[in-house]
Amino acid sequence: MSTNLQGKNVLIITANSGIERDELLKPMQALKEQGASVTHASVKGGEAQTWVKDSEKDVTVNTDAQLKGLEAGDYDLLVIPGGTVNADTLRQDADAQRLVKEFRDAGKPVAAICHGPWLLIDAGVTDGKSLTSYSSVRTDLVNAGADWVDAQVQVCPAQGWTLITSRTPDDLPAFNEAIGKALQAA
Repeated sequence: MSTNLQGKNVLIITANSGIERDELLKPMQALKEQGASVTHASVKGGEAQTWVKDSEKDVTVNTDAQLKGLEAGDYDLLVIPGGTVNADTLRQDADAQRLVKEFRDAGKPVAAICHGPWLLIDAGVTDGKSLTSYSSVRTDLVNAGADWVDAQVQVCPAQGWTLITSRTPDDLPAFNEAIGKALQAA
């Protein structure tokens, strides 16, 4: 196990259902294997139901906290997994939106995969940014002022902070590498 992320704190936020399993568990595992401390917080706290390809229920995971009351100042990086139900729920949650804005204001990296960039849109942080996402989110990002690119991972330095986005679970190796590098630099 590598310890290059020792002392770094990561916040992964989700709804309590509809989370794409690998987009939650694989970044969590990769970060922990590199020595980072990872907190998984959900809208309601308690258990969170993962899915595979938005169609098959998979494992249920226990979360560490509820979004309400969490502050960006306690973490070095924010990760937003996809899954359409997860992302659609998060984008409407005031605490999720607040956390994205706090990370931006603190100059801390934010990473979102698949449908996760929906939250970035509703938090109002996409205008003028170069981002990627699941293909069906492209129009939403463009309408919100982003420049959409078709790439495994897109790292966008954005006026003092960094946005990292990826398209699908197939892009997780590149996504995990990019968030690890951003966390090392944080």
